[in-house]
Order: sequence, then C-alpha cells, then structure tokens
Amino acid sequence: MLFGGDYMNDFMTIREISNMWGVSPRWVQTLCSRGKIQGAVKFGNAWAVPKTAEKPVDSRKTTGAYVDWRNKNKKSD
Repeated sequence: MLFGGDYMNDFMTIREISNMWGVSPRWVQTLCSRGKIQGAVKFGNAWAVPKTAEKPVDSRKTTGAYVDWRNKNKKSD
C-alpha cells in the first residue's frame, strides 16, 4: 500500500524543510518544482519532501559576475 500506514511519516512539509535548511518556504517550493530535491512528491497543491533529502547546492551567481553583462561585447572608445 503506497499511501497508507507509516509511509507519510517518511516525509516533511515545505515549511518544516525550510526551517531545517534555513531558507524560505517559497525557495523550497521552487527547488521542488525544478526537480532539484530528490524524492519530492506533489500531492494536489502541497509538496512532500523526504526527511532524508539533502539541501541542493545553490547554483545562483553571488559573485557579481552578472553585473554589466549587456555591455560585455560592447567596444570601449
């Protein structure tokens, strides 16, 4: 039986995971919808995340390398 018994005890809510990882619930939802959290399952409009799931590495740029990216190919006079 897939959804009965102790099966749901192996999962946590978005809010519980966000508190554990120190990020916002919205960011956890985004990670789930992008498939970055292994084993996350959507039930209706709620996500269930395995208790054993590890926080994915944040791949966003934080170095400032994106600054002035539009003018990167522009020649300076």
